[in-house]
Amino acid sequence: MLSPSWNILCDFDGTIAVEDVIDSLLDRYGRPGWEILERDWRAGTIGSAVCMAGQVALLDMSHIELQRHLGGLRIDHGFAAFVRATIDHGIPMEIVSDGIDHAIHAILANHGIPRLPTVANHLLQVGEREWNLTSPYSVEGCRSGTCKCARVDAARARGGKTLLIGDGASDFCAADRVDFVFAKNRLIEHCRAAGIPYAPIASFDEALELLPDLIDGRLPPRTVMPLPAANPQELPA
Repeated sequence: MLSPSWNILCDFDGTIAVEDVIDSLLDRYGRPGWEILERDWRAGTIGSAVCMAGQVALLDMSHIELQRHLGGLRIDHGFAAFVRATIDHGIPMEIVSDGIDHAIHAILANHGIPRLPTVANHLLQVGEREWNLTSPYSVEGCRSGTCKCARVDAARARGGKTLLIGDGASDFCAADRVDFVFAKNRLIEHCRAAGIPYAPIASFDEALELLPDLIDGRLPPRTVMPLPAANPQELPA
């Protein structure tokens, strides 16, 4: 069954991947100084683009070490089945991440998941143990390496409605622009506080259970509507 009326934008770190990839790399291979950048980002002094570019420049690892590390990272156990369902229903899904493209491709391949359209920061090896990060999907005025709001606009331009699946701060702005949200972790609290309709999920097994209702134009049974809806049986226009 085809359902071209929906587009899915899905975060990676903490949403698909169980842990944040760059954090795990810094813990293992980061030279001193990355913690200062992390502190400044959390304080709002710098944006994530500046923070991550500086942190990646402090990584001290070989390509072999990188691949070995990525091979040990886990993903949500229900994600593969969710991907198959989106393919069966003809729903385009794009990974939209403020993380690292190479890590996303490698981790998904390690778990036997076909390559998905991916928008993320680009990792480049510039020496035997040196790395750079560029942000091809940055937008002027946005402090993130990947502007997720711009990806929402691009999805809207393709037509249909947009579902965001995410878990944290990099998803906050985009959540306010989409038609519906499957929320994990910190994104749940943001949606509640901001009055954004959402369904809380703990895993992609739960997302898979909710998908048929969304496709059929009904609000999933776990939907939280912080603000009253005009018609509780149908999705917002």
